[in-house]
Amino acid sequence: MRKKSMQQQLIDTARALVAPGKGILAADESTGTITKRLDSIGVESTEANRQAYRDLLFTTEGAEAFVSGVILFEETLFQSGLDGTPFTDLLTGKGVIPGIKVDKGAKPLAGSPDEKITEGLDGLRERLADYAKAGARFAKWRAVITIGDGIPTDYCIDTNAHALARYAALCQEAGIVPIVEPEVLMDGPHDIHRCEAVTERTLARVFDELLAQQVLLEGMLLKPNMVISGTECPQQAGVDEVAATTLRCLRRHVPAAVPGIVFLSGGQSDELATRHLNAMNQHGDAPWTLSFSYGRALQAPALAAWSGKSDNVPAAQQAYYRRARCNGAAARGQYTDAMEQDAA
Repeated sequence: MRKKSMQQQLIDTARALVAPGKGILAADESTGTITKRLDSIGVESTEANRQAYRDLLFTTEGAEAFVSGVILFEETLFQSGLDGTPFTDLLTGKGVIPGIKVDKGAKPLAGSPDEKITEGLDGLRERLADYAKAGARFAKWRAVITIGDGIPTDYCIDTNAHALARYAALCQEAGIVPIVEPEVLMDGPHDIHRCEAVTERTLARVFDELLAQQVLLEGMLLKPNMVISGTECPQQAGVDEVAATTLRCLRRHVPAAVPGIVFLSGGQSDELATRHLNAMNQHGDAPWTLSFSYGRALQAPALAAWSGKSDNVPAAQQAYYRRARCNGAAARGQYTDAMEQDAA
């Protein structure tokens, strides 16, 4: 049998990550972020507690019916489950693809300190080789675009777009599918129209850079924000308007060659993120698969139910399974209010 080309392997992995009715669990919180989440339930952020929490998520029976891949933090990639099985083997054994967050976080942008640039390109080629050996088959890099008075600047969008494309090219060189995440933040008083304009500017530059740096579009995924009202906007757009506006924006700037768009939840409530995804899929005419890559919106009920107690693991797993099931249905456009009531 002829060995698959690296390009074909990338395409196959990207397509598997957006298999019908499946999406991605983002369990890639940095140590600082997971510490805040554990603090919120009164649990100390030790390596053992972080391991135990990730273990309960990854061992949830049946979740693989709705979760195609899991984005891991570097610590977790090299950890084992509570039974001693390496997490990458545990996930792979369930048919779930392991991934890895590779950026080093957003830092103040030189010359424009109210904006951010994501760092982590130095040494990335070598790190990617190590991650691939450890079992990672896809990766994620997040860029942050803030809406405010006079921002985002072209400078900020350009530098982040260049870094996203450089990361994506290095990933594909290593045989790893890149998830490209340009997040326009929802913080602020701006309305949905301002969000749409900024998201359009951002996506246009990102895809210009991806093409310039010869990234194989069929072997990547896009993880964008939904086009949504700012958190402080007095007039919040409804579910149907968010769905229609987001789809219009994406159709204008995302080539049909990209196999899938896996949305971030971006601070939305668990239920609202699901409703928005479902509404987009009910349109039924997108050229890409529309799915999810949620962190908090998949995990929050499980984290609250667990509260750091081993006796609560079954309840926490049930809460995670329910949210995964709801979002799997939304990825098909089949989510209903009755499902949410069942989940309650």
